[in-house]
Amino acid sequence: MTIDGWRITGQSQIDSYVGGNAELAVFMVNTLVVTRAHGRQVEPPRTGEERRAALAAERPSATRLSPADADALAAAAGVLRSLFAPDASPSALNDLLVRHAAVPNLHGDPPRLAFHRLEASLGDAWIAQAGTALAMIIGVGQGRRLGSCQADGCDLVFVDTTRNASRRFCGLSCQNRAKATAYRARRGST
Repeated sequence: MTIDGWRITGQSQIDSYVGGNAELAVFMVNTLVVTRAHGRQVEPPRTGEERRAALAAERPSATRLSPADADALAAAAGVLRSLFAPDASPSALNDLLVRHAAVPNLHGDPPRLAFHRLEASLGDAWIAQAGTALAMIIGVGQGRRLGSCQADGCDLVFVDTTRNASRRFCGLSCQNRAKATAYRARRGST
């Protein structure tokens, strides 16, 4: 009998399929619904065309989205956003997975695992894939790895892949802002 090394250390292992689609969920939420990022107010795109353009700025395949698909992605991103809270309820995710027909199948040549109907629109495919990835993370008891930045003025979300699940900030800029604020508070109180 062999023992996988990651089981010994307790390191969470997220495979490339789940990781890539969890990143898609983070991208959708941060692009389409977040209103505060890195200490600044941001205006999420409001129309289908604005949403499509915002998504395409980072993912060229989004240029194939219709404005209706982009609107559906924004609605789904609102549901996915709720999963990054510590007390998240999976019922909304379950409804989303059913509504967008997230079913496992193989398609393409060579065959690839997908969690959307073969004939699904790009928007439905993204929603099903992102929702399934978050369901897999939550379903194996790793929901605490879905986090929201704890810096003041930032609502960006992330998937924590650190060894001990201790990530608190979306990135270094927010971490540095929080440290500077704490330093100034300590310095002012002495």
